[in-house]
Amino acid sequence: MKALDLAHEVAERLTIAGSPSPGPEARTLVAHVLGIEPSQLLIASAFPRQRAAVEALAEQRAQGVPLQHLTGVAYFRHETLAVGPGVFIPRPETEEMVGWALARLADRPADRRRVVELCAGSGAITAALARELGNLELHAVELSPEAHRYLVHNLEGLDVDIVLGDMAEAFHELNGTVDLVIVNPPYIPESHRVILPADVLEDPAEALFSGPEGLDAMHVVARVATRLLRPDGLLATEHDDSHAPAVVALFEAAGFREVASHLDLTGRPRYVSAAAPLEDGRIDL
Repeated sequence: MKALDLAHEVAERLTIAGSPSPGPEARTLVAHVLGIEPSQLLIASAFPRQRAAVEALAEQRAQGVPLQHLTGVAYFRHETLAVGPGVFIPRPETEEMVGWALARLADRPADRRRVVELCAGSGAITAALARELGNLELHAVELSPEAHRYLVHNLEGLDVDIVLGDMAEAFHELNGTVDLVIVNPPYIPESHRVILPADVLEDPAEALFSGPEGLDAMHVVARVATRLLRPDGLLATEHDDSHAPAVVALFEAAGFREVASHLDLTGRPRYVSAAAPLEDGRIDL
């Protein structure tokens, strides 16, 4: 059977199941089983055993298993990352925040590029920073042992200080010396659990939900960033697209300066940047 015909069959099945991108997902699944790039589907064939494997994966996808769990990889900017159950799947919406961070870091001298990623998960952000700019001193912390294993794997070969632990207590030895704190924290309100798509709920709950309003982790980020940042340091944190005014107000109340909201690639408010509080304006830790 022609591989492209098989991809068309899978796309029809995923369309019925409600997939948001049935065509690309079908091509990805078929190419994954055949061990080729999607661009090669036009000239490839699928044998009966391969077709059975594709159909099994398509059934799992139709039942809500994330595509990335089926293939074992996620793509983020220029990175190909290992992912699976137990680690948050990086999303394209986060890529704009990384682009902002790269531009700000590039403006700094090579010896003033100490970066801490909180809630590091798969390591997508740190990996992108390391490979796209270089000359960075990188530190990353992750609370979940399951996610930490992916973090270590994805950052293998990069010079990154990786810590398994709570961001609230991480890197005290770096207090007052960090140039950038960057984080994609959990930020979904608990009440939204019942309305989320099935594949989103496959991500670890601790990477998604953050109290009744979705801001519990953001308060921790404010405290930790205040502790870590040097006086001219910067913060960048992702947030729910409905939270921009609340997150801006939260960081302004914590003493951060130049707090600004930014849009993601879909045009939605997705992350906030800020400059470190002045010494006399820092919150009491």
